[in-house]
Amino acid sequence: MSDADEEARLSALHSYGVLDAPRPAELDDLTRLAASIFDTAMSAVSLVDRDRQWFAGKTGLADDETSRDVSFCSRTAAAREQLVVPDARADEHFRSYSNVTGDPHIRFYAGSPLIDDDGFALGALCVIDERPGDLGPRQREALSTLSRQATGHLSLMRSRLVVAELGDELARVTQREEDLIATISHELRTPVTAIQGYLELLADDERLAGYNRLVEPIHRNGQRLVGMVDHLLNGTRPAGAPLLLHRMPVELHTVLAAAVRAVQAVAEPRGVEIVVEPATQASVVSVDVARLTQAVQQLVRNAVLFTAPGGTVTVRAVYSPAPAIEIADTGVGIPADELPYVFQRFFRGRHARRQAVPGVGLGLHIAQEAAAAHGGRVTLSSAGGTGTTARLTLP
Repeated sequence: MSDADEEARLSALHSYGVLDAPRPAELDDLTRLAASIFDTAMSAVSLVDRDRQWFAGKTGLADDETSRDVSFCSRTAAAREQLVVPDARADEHFRSYSNVTGDPHIRFYAGSPLIDDDGFALGALCVIDERPGDLGPRQREALSTLSRQATGHLSLMRSRLVVAELGDELARVTQREEDLIATISHELRTPVTAIQGYLELLADDERLAGYNRLVEPIHRNGQRLVGMVDHLLNGTRPAGAPLLLHRMPVELHTVLAAAVRAVQAVAEPRGVEIVVEPATQASVVSVDVARLTQAVQQLVRNAVLFTAPGGTVTVRAVYSPAPAIEIADTGVGIPADELPYVFQRFFRGRHARRQAVPGVGLGLHIAQEAAAAHGGRVTLSSAGGTGTTARLTLP
């Protein structure tokens, strides 16, 4: 084996996180089973490191590791095939080994390599005895089966380790994201709020009335920035932080009408008509009016932004089988492969990117969070190219 191949093998071996760690009970159990099946005094799951072999599982062996120079399993791993030594004292390769001439006085050895899914030979599962012995064909197959079981256990351990590391990294990334957003929000909001205040003072000064045409667009864009910061804050609450609700009784159609009024300023310049179906009945729900209106507003705005000029967005309140608000558009629809991800924070699908739809990918997430806080949910159905229907359902 070349030096590069050996370094790659060692890197793979260390990725399992088993060396120098407490022995997994599953591997100890496997060696006990192997010793019982083959009627030997000793058995081990041996991992071959650079200068040693580490017993990740063992039965009947006193040491946790031995030098690679006297490792039978090192030869098994290097050959990548079963090795059976009926009598080590009579074998010219092993007769001088210290573990043959001294403790544990190995005479019989049989090992099968541990080859992982990436093709690396990590070591071997072996059975050892102080008496000479041999294996028949069925016993050799049984030993191969046990080695595959050992490799499977090691793979599961590495998978758990990888998942744990990913979870830790995700937590760190999430925390960094939240810290960054909080910092950006503060750094934006503070100066913009101050600018807005000064602009209001200028607008109230009669001596500067001639400059109102300059002040007004600055003020409008400042409000837009404040709105964007609020949007970021609403959509990036820390995971697990409760969304506090101030409930009060209100007709569902009233919430819908308020949300539509807020979006008309976006729909009219784009040439998209919002049709509000008349209420068929009056039904009172107990909700946080501001939060629910914001959620519906996000859904209606989303429908408008993804509908071409001349298209229609239809909204209605339904009361059976449960109170709900439905928003149906004639827009581009959502590709089927994107539907599972649309409620994730900052997710922007290919239509949003291609058409440069404004936004940062938080609208649907905010709507879902508000619905969930009320004990409800938002669902989307779409056949790509034929529009989307969003439904916000309450308990």
